[in-house]
Amino acid sequence: MSTKEAYQEKVQAKLEEINAEIDKLKASAKQQKADKKIEYEKKINELRSKQDDAQAKLVELKRASSKSWEDVKDGFENAWSSLQDAFNSVRSRFS
Repeated sequence: MSTKEAYQEKVQAKLEEINAEIDKLKASAKQQKADKKIEYEKKINELRSKQDDAQAKLVELKRASSKSWEDVKDGFENAWSSLQDAFNSVRSRFS
């Protein structure tokens, strides 16, 4: 397995893990009062948008040639960092 393939598998697992965590937040939002529920759902939608960005970068990474994937990797890392920071902020805010 190449370094590129190993990295792709690792980041795919990370995206699946954070997807499960976002689903947990969404389930928790359903149990909140109306005003808090709206705020929860807004933040979850923002997380989903960032998650979509990271997923798009992963697709770019998978399509990148063996010579250019390191450059594309940086774009994914930035998108992942943004998603992770947003998730941590939402989780701490609603915990």
